[in-house]
Amino acid sequence: MALYVIIGEDDFLVAEAAKKIIGGGEGLEVIDSLNSSNEELRLADIREADASFSTPPFLDPKKVTWWKNVGFLPQAGKAAASEAVKLALEKLVRKFASTPLPDNQHFILSGPKLLATSVVAKALKTVAEIQFFAAGKPWEQARMAAERVRELARERNLNFEPGALERFVARVGSDSRSLMSELEKLRAYLGPKAHTITLADINEISSPGVGVEPEIWAITDALGARRLDDVLAAVRRFEQENGFAVLVTTVVEKFFRQLCELKDAEAQGRLEEATDGLSPFAVRKQREFLKHWTLNELRIARFRFLELRERCVSANGSADALVMIALVEVCRRRSR
Repeated sequence: MALYVIIGEDDFLVAEAAKKIIGGGEGLEVIDSLNSSNEELRLADIREADASFSTPPFLDPKKVTWWKNVGFLPQAGKAAASEAVKLALEKLVRKFASTPLPDNQHFILSGPKLLATSVVAKALKTVAEIQFFAAGKPWEQARMAAERVRELARERNLNFEPGALERFVARVGSDSRSLMSELEKLRAYLGPKAHTITLADINEISSPGVGVEPEIWAITDALGARRLDDVLAAVRRFEQENGFAVLVTTVVEKFFRQLCELKDAEAQGRLEEATDGLSPFAVRKQREFLKHWTLNELRIARFRFLELRERCVSANGSADALVMIALVEVCRRRSR
């Protein structure tokens, strides 16, 4: 097979798949459409890809063309490229299908998305080896990311203590390049003699990856476990943010509302039904949180933050201290 198509939004996985085809890089030509955002640039890229495809290696031992970041392939739920780009792309793909490449020439086409039912996809399927890296649902992304991290860690003689792998993925996200970078940071941080990554190591050194917002979940995780010191440490990361009080009260009220529903379901023997659809990691976390709260405590906490949120909205930023006081008080265990 001389024609390859690699589709996926994780550019690290796409690049790794392309490298396996490229090999040592002999005779490599790269056409990058990352910044081709208008008709003129896209048509120019198509012409360049056509010219490279049509030019055999001649006296060179090998030629590989990598046309990457083609974001104007047909895809669902997005406005189509201009008619001129669509027609030019379909024409080029028909050429791919009707023109066999010599054994020493390879052509790689990669992009974030491709609609499988499109004319372009159907034509490519007849002549190309196609590899899809599906995005999946959030918990599926986390599971696949955890599998990649476990393998990458093993290659670096590292392992995770119980619960640390899930925390690492939750903090860094599912972007493979970010996971690799943060794992390398941990390797350097631990030094050559240490081989086990702990929760404390991750909290100390790991940073959010591409597309991961600041760790608002760190507040709710600490609240769920009723660890006041951790709650205060997590909240301090957000104190300088605009709208701090409204943000925290909104997130915390929602968290207590969900725990109320789960605690009530647990009392009625419906917890498994109530957690259906959550990832296994999320279910384990929620079950652990429920051990630290009575239903009445959760209801009182939820009502308090619901009321406090309304006050914060109208307080014009002067309610930060009230939020801190409320967090301290709901974390404090009441005598039975």
